[in-house]
Amino acid sequence: MSESTTPGGGIGDLVVEDVPRATTGTTLGEVRSLLLGHRSVNAPAVAVMDGDRLAGLLAIEDLLSAPDAERTDDLMDPDPPRAQSLLDQEVAAWQVVSANEHTVVVEDRDGRFIGLVPPYRLLGVVAAEHEEDLARLGGFLHDTSEARRASREAVARRLIHRLPWLIVGLVGALLSAVIVAGYERTLTRNVALAFFLPGIVYMADAVGTQTETLVIRGLSLGVSIREIVRRELLTGVLIGASLALAIVPVVLWWWGDGEIAVTVGLSLLAASSVASVVAMALPSFLGRVGVDPAFGSGPLATLIQDLLSIVIYLAIAEAVVG
Repeated sequence: MSESTTPGGGIGDLVVEDVPRATTGTTLGEVRSLLLGHRSVNAPAVAVMDGDRLAGLLAIEDLLSAPDAERTDDLMDPDPPRAQSLLDQEVAAWQVVSANEHTVVVEDRDGRFIGLVPPYRLLGVVAAEHEEDLARLGGFLHDTSEARRASREAVARRLIHRLPWLIVGLVGALLSAVIVAGYERTLTRNVALAFFLPGIVYMADAVGTQTETLVIRGLSLGVSIREIVRRELLTGVLIGASLALAIVPVVLWWWGDGEIAVTVGLSLLAASSVASVVAMALPSFLGRVGVDPAFGSGPLATLIQDLLSIVIYLAIAEAVVG
């Protein structure tokens, strides 16, 4: 077996085949006798077999504490997490966590038992995926080993990794300046409108980032966009409405301007809703064209959301304030 916790690898790469085994109907006293002198590699449980298929798992703590007369059938877990050997390691690890278990049963395509994955190897998968996700969220690395090298690389390499995305952000800043300049008359009529532009952009970014994190994590675990799109869109609208209801009274009280209050409220509602759409659409699009979807949570998504938020706010301001 070649042990590899490289993200994207199959769970079969981590399996331990030499695990203690017993058969259905065997007493625990007999199982303990069979295990004397047999050393397994961090086996988390005894595999209770029915031919070449797994009937259930018998936890080591149950085996050691139960009376000799008890049988494997009485104490075994008949429905532990199961996975075929090619299943992605992160998906398998997530199944184990969701089931509140400490191992996963690996089977072949025909359902024959292969072995178990020890807890420490599942923990390695989770740690590797965590490092990779952090690197991806930075928008310039997509591999765990690259992330580790990046912390020690020379200044020239650091610039190569970071500058391209920052240049994209710089282009976005220039575009935002052009957009704002196009609404100069509206801003001149009521300078107070400019006070709220950074807040609208920030709140839309925050809503989008929350959605992106949820979507990308779901994609990595095999959850499709279709399964979450309706609920997440509704969540984005409700968040925008809640923020609008919270800010409008404050603006009215502090500035005493109903037009500005309406502009800010409508902008928060619209920008938050659009940010949720972008946060779901961009990772999905990148995945379809063969690019790592995690890059959708980097500077590219931020750039798109910022520009859209600025356009939404200024367009609503022009319509309301005139």
